[in-house]
Amino acid sequence: MKTSRTPIKTAIVLALCGAVAAGQAAAQSNAPARPAAGATAAAPQAGSAPSGVSQPGASTANVALRPGDDFFAWTNGAWLAKTEIPADRSRWGAMDNLAEENNQRIVKLIEDQAGNKSASAEARKVSDYFSAYMNESAIEARGAAPLKPLLAKIAAIKDKAALTRALGETLRADVDPLNNTDFATENVFGLWVAQGLHDPARNMPYLLQGGLGMPDRAYYLDAAERMAGLRTKYQQHIAVMLKLAGYPDAEARAAKVFALEVDIASGHATRADSADVQKADNTWTRRDFAANAPGLDWAAFFKAARLDRQDKFIVWHPSAMQGTAALVERIDLATWKDYLAFHRINQMANVLPKAFVDQRFAFYGKDLSGTPQQSVRWKRALGATNEAMDEAVGKLYVAKYFPAENKARLQQMVANIVDAFGKRVDKLDWMAPATRAQAKEKLKVLYVGVGYPDKWKSYAGLKVVPDDAFGNALRADQFHYEQRIAELGRKPDRTEWAMPPQLVNAVNLPLQNALNFPAAILQPPFFDPKAADAVNYGSIGAIIGHEISHSFDDQGAQFDAQGRLRDWWTKEDLAHFQEASSKLVAQYNGYKPFPDLAVNGQQTLSENLADLAGLAAAYDAYRAAAGKNAGEEMDRQFFTGYAQSWRTKAREAAERRGIATDGHAPPQYRTATVRNIDAWYKAFDVQPGQALYLPPEQRVRVW
Repeated sequence: MKTSRTPIKTAIVLALCGAVAAGQAAAQSNAPARPAAGATAAAPQAGSAPSGVSQPGASTANVALRPGDDFFAWTNGAWLAKTEIPADRSRWGAMDNLAEENNQRIVKLIEDQAGNKSASAEARKVSDYFSAYMNESAIEARGAAPLKPLLAKIAAIKDKAALTRALGETLRADVDPLNNTDFATENVFGLWVAQGLHDPARNMPYLLQGGLGMPDRAYYLDAAERMAGLRTKYQQHIAVMLKLAGYPDAEARAAKVFALEVDIASGHATRADSADVQKADNTWTRRDFAANAPGLDWAAFFKAARLDRQDKFIVWHPSAMQGTAALVERIDLATWKDYLAFHRINQMANVLPKAFVDQRFAFYGKDLSGTPQQSVRWKRALGATNEAMDEAVGKLYVAKYFPAENKARLQQMVANIVDAFGKRVDKLDWMAPATRAQAKEKLKVLYVGVGYPDKWKSYAGLKVVPDDAFGNALRADQFHYEQRIAELGRKPDRTEWAMPPQLVNAVNLPLQNALNFPAAILQPPFFDPKAADAVNYGSIGAIIGHEISHSFDDQGAQFDAQGRLRDWWTKEDLAHFQEASSKLVAQYNGYKPFPDLAVNGQQTLSENLADLAGLAAAYDAYRAAAGKNAGEEMDRQFFTGYAQSWRTKAREAAERRGIATDGHAPPQYRTATVRNIDAWYKAFDVQPGQALYLPPEQRVRVW
């Protein structure tokens, strides 16, 4: 999944990472929301449930369907029929509902700190950040005044040398290509700090493409009518934001800013290419930038970004470095200054007066995601507070809402599923002993974090003023950047978490060979201490299996037990793995949520591989735990628990956006993973002629 910077890739998402994270942890934050793909039910086919099939969770099932025709709709039909997407959401599902319940609890915890004399300094800081964001009257009274020093600094740029310094100063550690598959930033480039692809002994700087106000290059370059319409609305959005900040000739300026972004997008890698680690494996010395990407004074850029002491960088997107550097030289200074001004306004809009907030929502909420109504203020305040002080909020949440017995039980489930995955590896008749030994070593040293981090982040250096929402946001932004660049050159900590405990999500961290299962997802409907083991293994167990399997998907399988990007496969084993993976690509390419738009099987391959292997390992673990009690009745509970965990509805605009930019397939097709599992056919009497039926030889088998 993946995070708020976004609610599985390498962050599992369960449609988590893009959905819940964007809606929960970073809701209405300073970064454009990145919702994950949701799903509406496929058109039901007539039929009846097979006789004798019990239906766990029958209140949500559609008995007019056969499981073999549409398992997603059969399991979730009644829920789909009665559920309306809330007006302030672009999608709604089991994870979103749980996140909403969590948010209600968390905001009460934060509010309670205000009058709590025994609260820690950190807890009071959380409360002050939240209350400052909630103080709309103070924000309105200040108007656009807080922006003026930032815009005056941009206006004072007199030449390309000053422009270069300004661009360097905008760099932030706000992307994450492996853990959270987050490739987008409004800043001209994005920084990620993590251990080197080939050097697990020290952290290195990774540079990624950026500079766009819309989610991806496709929004600028795709000729489809809908994309063209969004481009028109985005240019209008640029103009309105500039006008609100007092810029004359806003429409003409907006046209030039938009044209610059089209040029920037032309140098960007596609979403599928961004996920290809081999294409990202480019180590440049600081001196290489001038030769490889001329047009920008890179020495000045790195000095302004406080990276001038770094000798080596991993350049994830070389074409973007080349393209954008050339544009710094070619495009006139006035256009670049307006570009910087617009993006500064856009980034800070949510802590400015209502006119800015409403305009930002009009484009990013209504136009891009199809969301008709903006979230109420407290939800946006919570999202901003989570973004600024995620683990400080998480510490409050864990102390109140995460029982120790839940952690112990989940740790046992994880151990069972890791063991089941290892046994599956042992049984692979196509895998050579040398490859098998490497795979088993990855499992042996895998770090699994359950509930919350072993060590908490410190926010002692973050200054929070109770009535200064704008200043707090600026200071938090700078504080996080300074925290990350301080990690450069240091030995990586493989127990460091990539997600806060209050996020309904889970993640696989390939460079750390580690998993995180935040406390928030370890509760009903994903984990219910009172539910049958079969149901829990089908829901949270499949999520656990998914995350473990990410270590062996098309990306994870490229990293060894120490997190090094290294080919540890025999030539024959790799060929077999790639052939099996290609069958899964073809299977998902055949799914068409809309007549004019299909799922991209290559773009979603990592998640689909993890879904398949994770579900299979969870099934084996459940069977082993159940022993003699296992049978078809419990199998039905297992698979139904899996399908119910994916129940989701999405607005068309949000789902189209997810298909274009997300690494996860829509939930109805993730549910269809069951068609590759032999036991599902027997449990639900699925026969030839039913829509999901695959002959045994066509069922994809990888791990």
